[in-house]
Amino acid sequence: MASEISYSTPPPPGIYVPAVLFFTEDEELDVLAIKSHVLRLAQGGVTGILVQGSNGEAQHLTHSERKFAIHLTRQTLDENGHKDVLVLAGTGTQSTRETKKLNSDAKEAGASHALILTPSTWRPAMTNDLVVRFHREVADASPIPTMVYNFPTVTAGLDLDSDTIATIGAHPNVVGVKLSCGHLGKLTRLVNTLPAAHFATFIGRSDSFLPAVVMQGAGGIMALVNVAPKTHRRLWDAWRAGSVEEARDIQRMLSSCDAIVSKYGGIGFLKALVSKEFGYGGKTVRGPLAPSSVDGMSVKDTEMMEELLRYEKVAN
Repeated sequence: MASEISYSTPPPPGIYVPAVLFFTEDEELDVLAIKSHVLRLAQGGVTGILVQGSNGEAQHLTHSERKFAIHLTRQTLDENGHKDVLVLAGTGTQSTRETKKLNSDAKEAGASHALILTPSTWRPAMTNDLVVRFHREVADASPIPTMVYNFPTVTAGLDLDSDTIATIGAHPNVVGVKLSCGHLGKLTRLVNTLPAAHFATFIGRSDSFLPAVVMQGAGGIMALVNVAPKTHRRLWDAWRAGSVEEARDIQRMLSSCDAIVSKYGGIGFLKALVSKEFGYGGKTVRGPLAPSSVDGMSVKDTEMMEELLRYEKVAN
């Protein structure tokens, strides 16, 4: 009799944040600001924190910095009564060998799951067969469950379709996907192809959060949570409680403000906004990225962002 396949466990449904990583003005890790941010996110009701997602400037860090940032996040949560908040680690690199090493480092530092970008330096060579082989080989060797990270913007336009993701997701140690492509059709197909007990399908954009939840996605891993964790949690709770109109109104704010973040500088803008509104960190990014400012917004965009921030500061 063939032995039963043993599947790894996906992250639980909920709200996850690809946390920005704060630096001092001389581009060293700002430990106090990082800890303050981790605590505010946890207190805001996130299910987990992704360290070194694209917003965490993973490609700008040394191996030792990557491992330290994961450890610092896990330690900060544990020491402050948030042991139930998961730490995920972005570990995808341009080689299978290095990705395997970073997965081992992530495990040692306290991460529960690894999120894997598909290599894209040699974009013309990355056939579907090669993409599947990469993710399977990484999953075979990983001491923690892995997830597929589909983000065409940072992978030279490489956009995995739902069939390819489902093929990778059949591996017993591949337990989910983050769809930063924001493609709701892709999410719907995956939700209806792979069982939720083995595979969690997360949207990667706040502007698609409620539609993804309506289609029974596992939740979201979303950059705007850096600014408004309580607001995202309130939408999640409202929908689950049947408060559809409230959830729709919150989604209106999230959709507008998600676009504003992209318009005015992405990572740098998020850091500048968090620093201004919550009193820690600064706007320093590592080159070749450029710092951003919150001062250049249009009147309309300023009013929209202020509405979200007011809601965030009173949300339960």
